[in-house]
Amino acid sequence: MNALPPLEAQDRPARLTVGVVGAGRVGPALAAALQLAGHRPVAVSGVSDASVRRAAELLPDVPLVPPAEVLARADLVLLTVPDDALAGLVSGLADTGAVRPGQLLVHTSGRFGTAVLDPATRAGALPLALHPAMTFTGTSVDVQRLAGCSFGVTSPDELRMAAEALVIEMGGEPEWIAESARPLYHAALAIGANHLVTLVAQSMELLHEAGVQAPDRMLGPLLGAALDNALRSGDAALTGPVARGDAGTVAAHIAELRRHAPQSVAGYLAMARTTADRALAHGLLKPELAEDLLEVLADSGDGPGTTPGAPDAPGPDPDAPGHGPGGGDR
Repeated sequence: MNALPPLEAQDRPARLTVGVVGAGRVGPALAAALQLAGHRPVAVSGVSDASVRRAAELLPDVPLVPPAEVLARADLVLLTVPDDALAGLVSGLADTGAVRPGQLLVHTSGRFGTAVLDPATRAGALPLALHPAMTFTGTSVDVQRLAGCSFGVTSPDELRMAAEALVIEMGGEPEWIAESARPLYHAALAIGANHLVTLVAQSMELLHEAGVQAPDRMLGPLLGAALDNALRSGDAALTGPVARGDAGTVAAHIAELRRHAPQSVAGYLAMARTTADRALAHGLLKPELAEDLLEVLADSGDGPGTTPGAPDAPGPDPDAPGHGPGGGDR
């Protein structure tokens, strides 16, 4: 592998021409933030109609060109494609000679460090992994949200100052992540952010089923307080029937979910068991109450059936619409 010389800039990179390969939700927003810091977007690639619209809205007058042409025009290239496409993209660009020596090549995947960029590094590129720990909408609001956003930063030691400087210029806060820790780091964020969306959406559906007219308005203050308390106090913020050991209430919850939303039972049980374990370990759940609670959770199982003592619950409506897999672009 080629030696990686330090950039000549002192504490921040020089004004750079910026290119984006993959005009999903992330790339155009980061390029727009870099533009506000004085860098100059010069090229962007995108295929779908949505990508073309995003590029036009966030990077007006920046030409849409093929990926190889983006690399030919830019000093700093943002590779903002889905995780599973990243390795193939990098190999393809390196194999076709598109990578220029001394070019900063930045990917935004949370899963990978800089090793995924090795084919480009061998061609002389300077590899950086800058992952913004934020969800993106694909609109201009993302640029504002970058203020104070943490970035998971991985780079060779000699490029660390440049990597951190770029993050700061985008308004973010750099957080150093070792190459070997990237998958664990990304899993932690997925648990906290992606699963949170699933839980909130499921909670709103159940409230609507219960007759609540404005589930979002009801949940907003509650979830806001819960998140704030959790960030401040961790497990000490646990409340509710599981943390209290109210086995009867939990059994009633399971029975109602089996009647009205059987697809939610497995998730409820998994989270209740995890919550009980954490509450017990931190002294919030009394051992004498935990026994009955865990018995209810164990007896309930994950499949269709009934909670002990509850009437038979009808199975899911075979004519009801299913929930297909979600999708999205980077």
